Amino acid sequence: MSYAMIKELTEKKDKNGNGYLDLIVIGSDKKEYPAKIWKFENNGQFEADDVVEIEYTVDTFKGKTQLKISSIKKAPDEMIKDFVPTSEYSGKAVFANLLAKVNAFKDSELKAIVSTILTENREKLEVYPAAFKLHHAVVGGLMLHTASIVEMAEKTCQVYPNINRELLLSGAILHDVAKTFEMETRKTGLCKNYSVGGELIGHLVKGAMYVEETAKKLGVSGEKATLLEHMILSHHGEPEYGSPVRPMFLEAAVLSALDGLDATVFEISNATSQVKVGEFTDRQWALDNRKLYNHGLSATEYKVNLGE
Repeated sequence: MSYAMIKELTEKKDKNGNGYLDLIVIGSDKKEYPAKIWKFENNGQFEADDVVEIEYTVDTFKGKTQLKISSIKKAPDEMIKDFVPTSEYSGKAVFANLLAKVNAFKDSELKAIVSTILTENREKLEVYPAAFKLHHAVVGGLMLHTASIVEMAEKTCQVYPNINRELLLSGAILHDVAKTFEMETRKTGLCKNYSVGGELIGHLVKGAMYVEETAKKLGVSGEKATLLEHMILSHHGEPEYGSPVRPMFLEAAVLSALDGLDATVFEISNATSQVKVGEFTDRQWALDNRKLYNHGLSATEYKVNLGE
């Protein structure tokens, strides 16, 4: 007998018309496993995010491991915290650190815009994941991803002192701020789907709208707001990745590169952690449909050092 959390659940029929459940479950090791419950009519008993107690055997289908569940029942709701992937850093602590950086800015216009947007969205920013299924799709992942980029931005400015540090940090802190508008979360704190506004507008455009609206409210005029809007709109780099414009000045280009780097490190680490040393992953569509190799020479777990 083991405990698991249902991540995805689909009710299907086999070729004989018998109902069965096609599942993806998260085990106590935080890894995902495909699973089946044959000859089973759900009738609303189980749904995604339920923590369950199961009996199972390990089966193989088309060369891949899956669980064949023979017994299932609900476990206490409070066990959900044991199965939800969560940032190693407290979202509240990371938020406070970022806000302190902003409050120390010498540029009063950037300070006003960024601090206002942060504080107005604080509650969601502290806990939201950074994505639905891709990089940093964990509770507190949005702050972790943002802080990782800010940390890299600080180091980059030490190497290239011609970069405007406060402008780069402002763009880094705000680049994904509208993810809280774009996504809706489940009881686990993870994303369950995109909001209507998220589908129709998206976080890049909405983030730029936040800057424009905030600048008007604060009476900030001139180029500063426009520069921030451009950094948010261009941070995906290419039109095929959702950016309506490509980065057109230094800080925007650096932000786009750092955003891509952090996402890539997370995706590769997450994918290779699912296979043994000496094995290849399945093709990863988020990484140009590449298979990835676990060479065993580095830790596959995504880890960051946010410093002080």
